[in-house]
Amino acid sequence: MTDVTPFGDRLEAVFAAYGRLCVGIDPHASLLDQWGLPDSADGVREFGLRTVDAAAGRVGIVKPQVAFFERHGAAGYAALERVLAEARDAGLLVIADVKRGDLDTSVAAYGQAWLSPGSTLEADAMTISAYQGLGSIAGVLEAAERAGKGAFVLAATSNPEAAAIQRAVLQQSSRAGSTVAQAITGGVIAWNQGRADAANRPLGSVGVVLGATIDLRSSGIDLDVDPPRPGLPVLAPGFGHQGAELRDLRSIYGSLAAGVIVSESRSILGAGPDGLAEAITRRVGEVGATSV
Repeated sequence: MTDVTPFGDRLEAVFAAYGRLCVGIDPHASLLDQWGLPDSADGVREFGLRTVDAAAGRVGIVKPQVAFFERHGAAGYAALERVLAEARDAGLLVIADVKRGDLDTSVAAYGQAWLSPGSTLEADAMTISAYQGLGSIAGVLEAAERAGKGAFVLAATSNPEAAAIQRAVLQQSSRAGSTVAQAITGGVIAWNQGRADAANRPLGSVGVVLGATIDLRSSGIDLDVDPPRPGLPVLAPGFGHQGAELRDLRSIYGSLAAGVIVSESRSILGAGPDGLAEAITRRVGEVGATSV
């Protein structure tokens, strides 16, 4: 098999070249209207392509929210395929925000769709759910590693109803006594540490989703220990429109701050097609000025 560059290494290179801002591609109906685009497959395709064009050369990571394309059916998926291809051709690191999760062959098929080289839906990484246990996604993580791809496992998200599950304490598990969020985060760190040559990698290829607007310590996540090696990538929604402040990044994420990807969508996309490039450039500078 041809040698591949691990996703974590590519993410670290993006951090060095462009910083840690990730621009979401979220064609909400309201944003389509604001941009003067139809709420259709053609509209979401044009929205996505304009965002890719504005992002290329200014930022290193984009994150299409698949749901906004999927609601337009097969034509929406065709639009998404075009956006994904254009983004990767532009040299952008693409995280497909799909939040898929299941067991065994079903979740493996999701991984094949989004992470297989040559797939029409190929991305560099995907968001994934492991509430059936980290073992349920092990096959996807192994396949991703072979292909130089990444994954971000949902651990602590900001929707209020999630807290009851994410803060629940495990009773029957190798991580009994840990909260669900703590067990997922610890399991992902352990996965990265178990990879070949892990100690020499700046970042692991599997990360977690930790919302910036919640109290992570209340979810059982220890932010005061030494940073893991390799570093843990953290996809961090909640900055910008949702209210989290960049100046608080270190206090929110503690020892995990160095791996944080600052994910913003509406706060940037709201600038409209004519102001989008300027908004991205400005926000890259603001994120870059944040000490981690």
